[in-house]
Amino acid sequence: MLKRIVTILVAFPVAILLVTLAVINRHEVRMVLDPFKPSAPSIVVDLPFYFYLFGAMFLGVLIGGTAVWMSQGRWRKTARLRAQEVRRWQAEANRLINERDADVARQQGSTAVATKSLLLAHR
Repeated sequence: MLKRIVTILVAFPVAILLVTLAVINRHEVRMVLDPFKPSAPSIVVDLPFYFYLFGAMFLGVLIGGTAVWMSQGRWRKTARLRAQEVRRWQAEANRLINERDADVARQQGSTAVATKSLLLAHR
C-alpha cells in the first residue's frame, strides 16, 4: 500500500510537469536532416517541440534499459546455471529417496517373511 502511495505521489507531479512542458512547447520546430544543403534541404521534419523532447526522453529510456539489460547478462547466465544445478541436485535427491523407500520396503518385506516363517515354525 505504501509503495502505491509513493508511486502516486511521484507519478502525478511528473505527469503534470510533462503536460505543462507539452503545452508550453507546442510550437512547430523544423528539423533539417540534410547536412549538405541546409538552405534547400531535401529531408525536413516539422513537428511540435514537445515531440522532440518526449522522443529524446523515450530514446534515452530505451538506450538506458538496453544498456542495463546487457550489463546484467552475466548475472542472468549465473542464475540460469544455478537453476540447472538445482534441478540436477533435486533429481538426484528424488532418485536417492526412491532408492531408500525401495530398500525400506524390501527390508520390511523380508522381515515380514522371516517373522511369518518363525511364527509358522513355532506351531
